Amino acid sequence: MFKPASVFIGLRYTRAKRRNHFISFISFTSMLGIALGVTALITVLSVMNGFDREIKKRVFSMVPPLTVSSTTGYLAEWGALQKILQNTSGIVNTAPFVNGEALLTFGSQVAPVLLTGIVPQEEKNITAIGQKIVEGKLDELNSGHFNIVLGEELARRLNVTLGDKVTAITPQMSLTPAGVIPRFKRFTVVGIFNAGSGFGFDVAMAFTHLNDAQKLYGLNNLVSGIHVSLDNVFAAPQMTQTLMSQLTPTAYITNWTDQFGAFFHAVKLEKTMMFFILLLIVAVAAFNLVATLVMVVNDKESDIAILRTFGATPRMIMSIFIVQGGIIGFVGTLLGVLGGIWLTFHVTDIVNWIQNVFHVKFLSSSVYFVDYLPSELQLKDVLEISLTALILSFLATIYPAWQASRMDPVEALRYE
Repeated sequence: MFKPASVFIGLRYTRAKRRNHFISFISFTSMLGIALGVTALITVLSVMNGFDREIKKRVFSMVPPLTVSSTTGYLAEWGALQKILQNTSGIVNTAPFVNGEALLTFGSQVAPVLLTGIVPQEEKNITAIGQKIVEGKLDELNSGHFNIVLGEELARRLNVTLGDKVTAITPQMSLTPAGVIPRFKRFTVVGIFNAGSGFGFDVAMAFTHLNDAQKLYGLNNLVSGIHVSLDNVFAAPQMTQTLMSQLTPTAYITNWTDQFGAFFHAVKLEKTMMFFILLLIVAVAAFNLVATLVMVVNDKESDIAILRTFGATPRMIMSIFIVQGGIIGFVGTLLGVLGGIWLTFHVTDIVNWIQNVFHVKFLSSSVYFVDYLPSELQLKDVLEISLTALILSFLATIYPAWQASRMDPVEALRYE
């Protein structure tokens, strides 16, 4: 016999015998319930992680982590400010910019846009706009040439392609012999970018060279602000507070959380709620484990009584059924973890296969940002789910094991 005896007997009770096939079947369903619950939890949280990753990829590819501007509207001595920022710990790169509202017209088509003037070589170190170009080149935004790069959806609405000339009309006014008229300028389309759907970057943004934007808005050498990239984008709020204490009172500092922080908080909250909702599946399986062990205890009354007469203590009897329930919970959790990991790595292919075979479309990029089901397995989620399932399984064994330890051997053997 293996030592300790409670482990040996607990392992024996997990096997099926001819007189208790039904109880063994119930034990199997309890194990299967825990496995399915753990698998569902790991898979769903991995899919949520995948969506979170894709959303962040789209946001951080177009939105600078931190922006330094001025309460007066424009920065004058921005060169000196740029040097200060570059020497600040935690800041990786900086790039000046000019932005303003404009109307783009081409033929009879008109579209509002946020026109941003950038230095292409410097802006590439802040955002991934250079990697989003699908037609043309960002480097063709040369000073004095009045070239422009449009979002793909904006280009479609204006019905323009590379080489077409669009007219930008700004709210600023120019005094001419004919009177006061809005300032406008013709730009040549040299690039089209695709930043992905979901946030409207492709329809609301256009880029030109910094010097051309300064001329268009009549800013001379002024800029609207400076884009800043950080070594840790999630430290943007802390960096904002640090810079506010170091820079002049007229400095106005914003970061990506001001615009998208509430959105990512909602995604995180949704993931947390999904964890607790799907945890109910594991909880139901744990309650099923309670019922299983109660039936086992009733079935093993005579065995318990015999063990007690041989000198087994109540603690040993309790340990036997804790071991049995723990084995069911452990094996169920292990199967669930293996199933969840496998399904996480194959869920994208499975969904794509279903869509191709049944000619259905579960995901649309216009609604879910992507047209496929993303997933990202995180070790933290696996450990939390596994530990929670094991704790619930252990708690489920306590009451039946305690009932078994309180059984009176005389009463149990009276009718044997």
